[in-house]
Amino acid sequence: MFTGIVEEIGTLKAVQKGRHSAVLRIQAKKILEDVHIGDSIAVNGICLTVTEFTQSEFAADVMHETMSRTNLGQLRQGSPVNLERAMAANGRFGGHIVSGHVDGTGTIASITRDDNAIWYTISAAPAILRYIVEKGSITIDGTSLTVARVSDKDFAISAIPHTVAVTILGQKKVGDQVNLENDILGKYVEKLLQGGIQSSWQNGQFMAKGSDDSTQKKGGITMEFLTANGF
Repeated sequence: MFTGIVEEIGTLKAVQKGRHSAVLRIQAKKILEDVHIGDSIAVNGICLTVTEFTQSEFAADVMHETMSRTNLGQLRQGSPVNLERAMAANGRFGGHIVSGHVDGTGTIASITRDDNAIWYTISAAPAILRYIVEKGSITIDGTSLTVARVSDKDFAISAIPHTVAVTILGQKKVGDQVNLENDILGKYVEKLLQGGIQSSWQNGQFMAKGSDDSTQKKGGITMEFLTANGF
């Protein structure tokens, strides 16, 4: 799990492309201080596994699914990337819950300045926009940001100069693609409300039920269910 607080900007040193996959070699410094084989590192918001490392770089495999859902396929030698190590159990939770599993990409539609703030408007597909709420959280290329406004076609965030300076957000241009990860809580709530996970209240806690349980009412968690159980 990650928090969306970028630790450093790395540099893509080499890309070894397969038919639908790739091996990335990324130059870094801070995140390599305590790296191990098998560690998770978020690269532009994508959770990748360290397969090799030296004192100055690490390598990670990228599979077909990741290439098709993210902007990694557009990276070239020398491209800057946001890097974050997986959250330590004793670390500060400075951003929000970020899984490193990108939902899809968006396109920067406009960049405007407002005093010391920089506004980025990003167009995205309805399947992504449905989970975005005003003042909620969104992960853009691995950076935890707050949604300032949202419509049925796009959403906007307002970044402070520090965020722009320490992430690759400051190097983005209109038309660039960015990786987007929705707040994971919204997706789980939707699944529950749709009845994909059947639940009941027993002995002071929610108990998951299979869809074939004859004692479970149809429809999953409803407002009536929550009211009846004191919520």
